[in-house]
Amino acid sequence: MKLDILAFSAHPDDVEISAGATLLKYVKEGKRIGIVDLTSGELGTRGNAETRMAEALEASKKIGLTVRENLGLKDGFFEINEVNKLAVIQKIRKYQPTIILANSISDRHPDHGRAGQLILEASFLSGLRKIETFEGSIQQDVYRPSIVLHYIQDNYIKPDVVMDVTDFVEEKIELIKCYKTQFYDPKSGDPETPISGVEFFDFLRGRMLSHGRSIGVKSAEGFNTSRQLGISDLFHLK
Repeated sequence: MKLDILAFSAHPDDVEISAGATLLKYVKEGKRIGIVDLTSGELGTRGNAETRMAEALEASKKIGLTVRENLGLKDGFFEINEVNKLAVIQKIRKYQPTIILANSISDRHPDHGRAGQLILEASFLSGLRKIETFEGSIQQDVYRPSIVLHYIQDNYIKPDVVMDVTDFVEEKIELIKCYKTQFYDPKSGDPETPISGVEFFDFLRGRMLSHGRSIGVKSAEGFNTSRQLGISDLFHLK
């Protein structure tokens, strides 16, 4: 099952918050998109593993994902080690995405930067023939994606690439609201968090306005890359 984009996230909702509009745009264009969550976000102040999984399912349907999986790693404590790299490599080889999206290269939550590095390393190692992985009893073919892009999360990082998502801003906000336990709910009695206030949606809109302004469009999402990017036509640049 080859995917056009495979997005990895440390926690359910990371991708939707940071690159949700990009995914909505490409699904509408007919691209095949998948998400692999590393953990269930079980350490989150609000909600629990069960509610997060149910919310992720609702969000997946709203995006129109081809597939969503969860690796079941330990929230807050997963490491960049051989076992976890192999688990990620197995998913990359299974879905053979052209593009991989990964967590931010650094961020307020330590899981985000660690997840971003784990995915980056696994994406490279996935192309090495002497690393063997299996889908059931069948040995997988080696595969390396064309590019790994890190979406920008809480902390501001100057993006290397900005994606015009002007037509999908409000749809993205509604998508994020699928995670009812995590975001603004005036009826909730759970403790407040940095993302649970109604102003968080204003922050997201403002971030997209800022990225959009840099390329002369209304709203955009930003990404970083660890390698030089190339194009075949300078006239495609904004």
